[in-house]
Amino acid sequence: MKEQYDCSKKMEHKGSSWHENCFTCNRCQQPIGTRSFVLKDGSNYCLPCYEKQFALQCVHCKKPITTGGVNYRDQPWHKECFVCISCKQQLAGQRFTSRDDFAYCLDCFCNLFAKKCASCTTPISGLGGSKYISFEQRQWHNDCFNCKRCCVSLVGRGFLTCRDDILCPDCGKDF
Repeated sequence: MKEQYDCSKKMEHKGSSWHENCFTCNRCQQPIGTRSFVLKDGSNYCLPCYEKQFALQCVHCKKPITTGGVNYRDQPWHKECFVCISCKQQLAGQRFTSRDDFAYCLDCFCNLFAKKCASCTTPISGLGGSKYISFEQRQWHNDCFNCKRCCVSLVGRGFLTCRDDILCPDCGKDF
């Protein structure tokens, strides 16, 4: 003898069938009906229960990460939450660096922490293999390391200093 169920609808998904009242979430036991659900390990979960039980939680906002996401220092982040600590620009898919466990876009990092060129005063990032000259607590971009008088490049050459200026040997002999 077959059991009688008081239901008018049959729910089907990928070859499986349930009575409407039997098609429930494995966690909260509420009928799923036509709401979104996830099948995991042979059990059905309504979307909110699935997210609570299985989804990674973003370190920043503490909400579930349902698609994509970023892993930084072995912690999950929404890509929208993984931003530069200074300017709030998204860092996912961008080059970035960190200091004191805070992530920075390259522009902010350079502006905040990089040494400044003694000639042009812009940051010296040292990124991408760019080279620089360092002498007595001052730094220069390779392209900026030039004689103050005649502008000849002093990279790989001898030079003299006169107060804050650098000079080639020819221009420096007058001092």
